[in-house]
Amino acid sequence: MSAARFASEGPLRGALQPPPDKSISHRAAILAAMGEGETMVSRYLDAADTRSTLAAIERLGARVAETGSADGALELRIRGAGLRGARGCRIDVGNAGTLLRILPGWLAGQEGRRFELDGDESVRRRPVDRVAEPLGLMGAGVTCVDGSLPPIAIVGSALRGITYELPVASAQVKSCVLLAGLLASGRTEVLERAPSRDHTERMLRAAGVEVEAADRGTIALLSSGRGKRIALGPVERIEPGEIEIPGDFSSAAFWLVAAILVPGSQVRVEGVGLNPTRIGLLGILSRMGAPLEVEAEVPLPGGEVEGVVSARYGPLTGTRIHPAEVPGAIDELPLIGLAGCFAEGETIVTGAQELRHKESDRIDALVEGLRAVGGDAEARPDGFAVRGTGGISGGHLDSRADHRLAMLGAVAGLASREGVEVEGVESAAISYPGFEADLRSLV
Repeated sequence: MSAARFASEGPLRGALQPPPDKSISHRAAILAAMGEGETMVSRYLDAADTRSTLAAIERLGARVAETGSADGALELRIRGAGLRGARGCRIDVGNAGTLLRILPGWLAGQEGRRFELDGDESVRRRPVDRVAEPLGLMGAGVTCVDGSLPPIAIVGSALRGITYELPVASAQVKSCVLLAGLLASGRTEVLERAPSRDHTERMLRAAGVEVEAADRGTIALLSSGRGKRIALGPVERIEPGEIEIPGDFSSAAFWLVAAILVPGSQVRVEGVGLNPTRIGLLGILSRMGAPLEVEAEVPLPGGEVEGVVSARYGPLTGTRIHPAEVPGAIDELPLIGLAGCFAEGETIVTGAQELRHKESDRIDALVEGLRAVGGDAEARPDGFAVRGTGGISGGHLDSRADHRLAMLGAVAGLASREGVEVEGVESAAISYPGFEADLRSLV
C-alpha cells in the first residue's frame, strides 16, 4: 500500500459533482440483468467494485455494452438474461460486499443451477449468514464457511414466500430477500425495525413491480423509530427500461464535512442523490450547527431524486446519534466521528454495530485512526464516543485498505494543524476514482 500526505492548503472553495452512486449502480446492473430486453443505464459508476458487478452479470448471461464514458461514469446498454435465465457459474465479487449480499437473492430462485460467490481477503471476513438464513427459509440450498463466511454456495430451488424480520437494519439483506421474492410462490414480506435505504424498492417499482410499503408504528417500535413492512409477490418478468444514477451522497459527504471543518470554506455539490433514506448525515450535521443548504430536487428515471447541497465553515456542537438514525447515515458515521473532534462537547454513536462488518471493522479502525491524528475517541461495542478538543494535530492514519477511511484521512489532513499521512490512500478508488483530483480542484 502507498501513503500520501494531506495538509491544510487554505479554504476549500468551488463546485463539483460527485461520482455516480455506488449502491445504486450495483442494483441497476443486477436488475438490468434480471430484466427482459435492453436496459439503458446512465451514469454508472466506473470503479473497481461496480466493475465486479458488470463482470458478474456477464458470467450469468447478461450482455453489457459500454456506449460512452466520461468523468468516472459509464453509459451502458444491458440486455438481460431474464428473471429465470441466469447461468450456473462461479463469481468473483472482488471487494464488492453489496454484490456479495444482494446477488444471491436472484440466484436462489434459479432452479437446479449452482453458483459460488467468493472474493478478496476483505470480503472473506464479511458475514453472509444474514442472507443465507432467509434464503434457506425460502427453500434455497445455501452453504458458507463455518456457517457464516464466504465463499457462499447456492443451489437454486423452487422458492416460497416468507415473512422475515430483519435482525439488524440492512438494506442489502432486505434487497436480497425482495429479489428472491420475485421468484417465490406466494407473498414475501420484510419487516424492518427502522427504515433502511429503499433504492431497491424504488427501482423495482420503476420496472413495473408492485411493491407495498407500510409503516410499522407499533408501541414496541416507538423507541427505535418507525419501521417498515415491505411486501411483494411473484412476477413473470421485469422491464427496467431506463435507469439514471445520481451522484453518490456518501462520496459528496467528504466535501461537505471538509467545508464545515476547514476555516473559510464554501463548497457546492451538484447532481447528488437526495433519497430521504440516505441523507441522515444532513440532519445530524444540522443538529450539530453546521451551515447547510439543500435545493433543486429533480426526479430521475429509475425512481431516484437528485439535487444540490451547499456547505460552509462553521462551529459545531456535539450530539448523540441514536440507533434509529444509524441506517440513514451508516456510511457517513466515521465522518461524524471526525466532525466530533472539532465540536464542543461529546459526540456519541450507538446502535451502529453494523460498522464492524464493513470493509474493515470501522469502529475500531476509526477510533484508532482518530487517536493517531490527535483525536480523543473511544470504541464501544455498538458505536463510539468522541470528545471534542477543538481540532486535531495530525499524524499517520492507517486506512486498513478501507476506501472510506482513506478519504476520511485526507479530509482530516486538510482540517488538521500539522497534516496527516494516509496509508493505503489508493483504496479510495474502490468507490471514488477521481477523489484526489476533485480535492485539488477545491484547494
